[in-house]
Amino acid sequence: MSFDAQPTLRGELLEVRPLTRDDFGALYEAASDPLIWEQHPEPDRYREAVFRRYFDEQLESGGAVVVIQRETGAIVGMSRFHGYDEQRGEVEIGWTFLARSHWGGTYNRELKDLMLAHAFRFVRNVVFLIGPDNIRSQRAIEKIGAVRSGSRPDAYGRESFVYRIDASTPVSGRGT
Repeated sequence: MSFDAQPTLRGELLEVRPLTRDDFGALYEAASDPLIWEQHPEPDRYREAVFRRYFDEQLESGGAVVVIQRETGAIVGMSRFHGYDEQRGEVEIGWTFLARSHWGGTYNRELKDLMLAHAFRFVRNVVFLIGPDNIRSQRAIEKIGAVRSGSRPDAYGRESFVYRIDASTPVSGRGT
């Protein structure tokens, strides 16, 4: 079975579907808050020109998904599958952001649970690469059961912490 890097997934609060070019306006609206990016290696991503480059890169990746709040139908963020390696039984989840109105754990937890459940249909391990200064994301990923297992360069060549979660991690370890 071939890995589907852009699935449509439905949870209680969120729906995830493939990113399309038409999503730019709504996604930029969700991403235009400087506080979302303050701990990120590219802290000016809230600026439209910078976000446009990021958006185009995600669109070209073939693995980006938008996050939609089911109750309102509003796009509230984005995430991505990357680096599927069938031999190693591994895929990365990253490039995730949510509008601040959806911070606090519940939405991120459901998003990650949906994406992990999908990934574990194909792989044994999921990795998350997080910048050393992004304490907020490190804590969020630890809350769902990911464990720091070292460091390595990310897709841009920046040194990042590697967090890993495997298929044998109990669902309760992911906050559900």
